[in-house]
Amino acid sequence: MTASLEGRTVAVVGGGPGGLMAAEVLARGGVRVTVFDRMPSPGRKLLLAGRGGLNLTHSEPLEQLLSRYGPARAALEPAIRAFPPEALRAWCAALGQPTFVGSSGRVFPEAFRATPLVRSWLRRLTELGVEFRPRHTWTGWADDGALRFTDAAGATHHHRPDATVLALGGASWPRTGSDGRWVAAMAAGGIAVTPLRPANCGFEVAWSAPFAARFAGVPVKNVSATVVGSRPGVPVRGEAMITSYGIEGGVVYALGAAGRDTIEREGVAHLVLDLHPDLSEATLASRLGRRRAGDSFATHVKRAAGLPAVAVALLGERADRDPIDRPAEPAALARALKAVTIRLDAPRPIERAISTAGGVALDEVGADWMLVDRPGVVVVGEMLDWEAPTGGYLLQATFST
Repeated sequence: MTASLEGRTVAVVGGGPGGLMAAEVLARGGVRVTVFDRMPSPGRKLLLAGRGGLNLTHSEPLEQLLSRYGPARAALEPAIRAFPPEALRAWCAALGQPTFVGSSGRVFPEAFRATPLVRSWLRRLTELGVEFRPRHTWTGWADDGALRFTDAAGATHHHRPDATVLALGGASWPRTGSDGRWVAAMAAGGIAVTPLRPANCGFEVAWSAPFAARFAGVPVKNVSATVVGSRPGVPVRGEAMITSYGIEGGVVYALGAAGRDTIEREGVAHLVLDLHPDLSEATLASRLGRRRAGDSFATHVKRAAGLPAVAVALLGERADRDPIDRPAEPAALARALKAVTIRLDAPRPIERAISTAGGVALDEVGADWMLVDRPGVVVVGEMLDWEAPTGGYLLQATFST
């Protein structure tokens, strides 16, 4: 931060991780920062994300990490190289929240939860002189270019900072404040926005009533999955979760963009599960060929293939609904177990998604994230048109921008 910026004023709109990081960097440079947020307190999305363990970033090599950002890599790469995972971990440690690498390579605070980190961070920001104005909803720009806000009482306020950072998030988890209302304000300001869509989301599946009643909430562990459409998908290993309305879980989220895009393009997508990825089809067929007398079909498959009841039941829920509910030829049964096809009818609603795809078009901003047609207005984080899988990549890019 150059000395010429000391004493200048910046409005940061949005109290999530992107906005708070921008506020810290600016305040350290001598800028007078005011953070506006429509919620009663900042950091709510970060707190919610940390309920099951706050996955801050990933420990994999930087080149591999950068590859996770797909088409947006070229735009995001300079920011991530400038503030890479090791810098993020050092920043956490300086807040008194050292991190550790989990078995999957994901990075978490040692406290595992977000609460201690957020409390320490807000205390630091206050000490740096950052001012917080909660319950202020940004509604766009006034005719003279001032920022226009509505407070909790419905009154309108105008604010004229020297510069603005917009960090309003996407449209997932709206109860934390990121509800996508800013899209209309950006459109009114002549800023192109790619439609917001769910990312890292589950999908709706028309399970049979008996299957849904019995297996909702049951995981399908250690599977290999892909999405089949006109463009072949890349297999992903992990776990899926059966729900009453469809399917969720790690492998589903990792394939979420492929499933969503295939449904948008073709009207439907198909998730293909290899229920025993550690065995070849031939080995599995050999095991299935040795059946004990008196075993039912389900017992035989569970015993011979070492699969749980939910895996066997999925055979009858295949997209073609050609039930395999009686003794089948071992090779055909092995083939079916290694390619259970599930019809994905629709992604779950965006408010139920982990993150959001779409946002301010990347050609609307320069290399410094400033809007080309609105000098002095910078856009960061999930408001921008990029997406990434879970695993720490979302927060890493948000902090970096």
